Amino acid sequence: MRRNRSSPGSPIPPLDAAALDRLALRYVERFATTRGKLADYLRRKIRERGWEGPAADPAALAERMAELGYVDDRAFAAARAGLMARRGLGARRIDGALRQAGVREADREDIAPDIAESGVAAALAYARRRRIGPWGMGDPDRATREKQVAAMLRAGHGFDLVRRIVALPAGEPIDPDSL
Repeated sequence: MRRNRSSPGSPIPPLDAAALDRLALRYVERFATTRGKLADYLRRKIRERGWEGPAADPAALAERMAELGYVDDRAFAAARAGLMARRGLGARRIDGALRQAGVREADREDIAPDIAESGVAAALAYARRRRIGPWGMGDPDRATREKQVAAMLRAGHGFDLVRRIVALPAGEPIDPDSL
């Protein structure tokens, strides 16, 4: 009969190189990830379960997974940036999220033109979702406009673009090329 490892009486065995490889493979199999996120996950697992054997190098294991094609930071960044832009988030917010996910500077720079290109569409999507500017109800007072500007700035959009969108009259047709 197989014993349940999660029972209180049986300690979880410490990790070794083979177990760490299995954890890494299982993680990249289940989740789209970056080298940085995978290395952080492996470090956490080593901290939780302990280590047995020669010193572990989670960063090298994450790099090996990237060389094998299991981890692709640029593809992860492009997919995440596209998703965030469709949700209406701006370039600064997207760059911050990619940085936090461990995407390297070179990969972030590679997709920066795509993010910049979708900037106006993302800002309009955010304004539509939050009923700002032309999607608002009537002419907002100064305090409401300031709150709308602040919300769009927190979403990562540039001040000039935000100011132009918030200033658009409610119900007017919008020409994205004019923004």
